[in-house]
Amino acid sequence: MARGAGGDQYGYEGAARREGIAFDRAELSEILNVYGRKVASGEWRDYAIDVLKEKAVFSVFRRSSEMPLYRIEKIPKLARRQGAYSVVAATGLILKRGHDLKRVLRALDKGLQLVKF
Repeated sequence: MARGAGGDQYGYEGAARREGIAFDRAELSEILNVYGRKVASGEWRDYAIDVLKEKAVFSVFRRSSEMPLYRIEKIPKLARRQGAYSVVAATGLILKRGHDLKRVLRALDKGLQLVKF
């Protein structure tokens, strides 16, 4: 591949040339802050980041061999409607959606509550 064609001699195009949506440094910092607290408490153990054409996904796992417990998604196409950020449970239920990532991530901090009848 020629150098002028958008990559180096080995075909690597680099992060700036790839197509796809990604979390920026501030967003990733907020997400990793929550992730670190959950790892310290023993709830979570692994994560994966997917950079896709229309969205970025941060998936959280209890064990790396399982399906993700939660997905934190950034979909810029929805920014003017419901908000670009959402937290999705393993069942596909959207727990929280909004314009502010910090507020959306609060859905992960809510613990289980005992319900008495």
